[in-house]
Amino acid sequence: MKKITILCLHLGYGGIESAISSISNMLSSNYKVEIISFYNLYGKPIYELDKKIDVKFLYDGKPNKEEFKSYLKNFKLLKVLSEGIKAVKILYLKNKLMIDCIKKCDSDIIISTRVEITELLSKYYKGNAILISQEHSHHNNDKKYINRIVKSLKNIDYFMPVSKKLTKFYKNLVKGNTKVIYSPLCVDFIPLKEANKNNKNIISIGRLSKEKGYLDLIDVFSLINKEDKKCKLYIIGDGNEKDKIISKIKDLKLEKYIILYGYKDKNFIRKKLNDMSIYLMTSYKESFGLVLLEASSYGIPSIAFSSAEGATEIINNNVDGYIIENRDKKLMAEKTLELLNNKEKLNKFGHEARNKSINYSYDSVKEKWINIIENILNN
Repeated sequence: MKKITILCLHLGYGGIESAISSISNMLSSNYKVEIISFYNLYGKPIYELDKKIDVKFLYDGKPNKEEFKSYLKNFKLLKVLSEGIKAVKILYLKNKLMIDCIKKCDSDIIISTRVEITELLSKYYKGNAILISQEHSHHNNDKKYINRIVKSLKNIDYFMPVSKKLTKFYKNLVKGNTKVIYSPLCVDFIPLKEANKNNKNIISIGRLSKEKGYLDLIDVFSLINKEDKKCKLYIIGDGNEKDKIISKIKDLKLEKYIILYGYKDKNFIRKKLNDMSIYLMTSYKESFGLVLLEASSYGIPSIAFSSAEGATEIINNNVDGYIIENRDKKLMAEKTLELLNNKEKLNKFGHEARNKSINYSYDSVKEKWINIIENILNN
């Protein structure tokens, strides 16, 4: 049986980690799959993995970025120095342990899931395995990042962006022997029926970090709330912007209308999606936006800012949702209220969204992945 090793930063919460888990599960039915993660954030993988998959953690801990920033903010200089030294040690270990792992790897295929790992794989691997680099992040026209990606692929056989738009973009830039092919992602669960959407519940799910734009989401909902007090916003996720978000909710006196759940497992999320009517995404950037497909599978239309370019691959504007240009908060609020107050249109958009999600079902994408790997191995 052929062996596949997937190299990643961690197996905690996040879109990349969810995708890694799904792909690993798909491939484990036909191949021996090993996941090597640097950080062990929670003592075990957050997303469910097939028991056949071998998981190895290189470092029994997590990064100390937040601790360093907190001490720096509070002028605790000795603590800053201590955490700074610790950060350097972690960075050294991250490179050393991953390099050691790469040099010793005996797999037939090695898949890197982040550019910093791809750089190490390209430089230090000297064996005969087929090397694949996945790209889960959008470049956002950052020339420095784009150049870094292209440069990292020097000795990589296949480069696999997770969106069709990114695949097309990089095909024009990647030279040499590296082949650029699309890396399909899936919705690992599609419910038997659509959500009822007989309410004015709005949901958003993701990491509470700056690039996800949750402070703007609160502004959007504030405009919605001024027009309709029946609307409620549910946010599932956690992150370093949480305190700012809570503070803004209090400042705008929206505590009764916005519910923050923190991190929740998939069963909780699925139950919650079944009671929602609209999904809002205010991200500054998204490579794909898998969570939009998850909402779509429940027949929930999505509205997103065009800055989240991955969303434009999923949402068909004015057919199964809306794409809002120029991060126009007022227009996002207006379109949300338009759908919530027009049940016929809401249901029509939701039905179209669900039909699209079926193309990304687990079984459908699994078949595509098996075909991709077989073609790679045979070539």
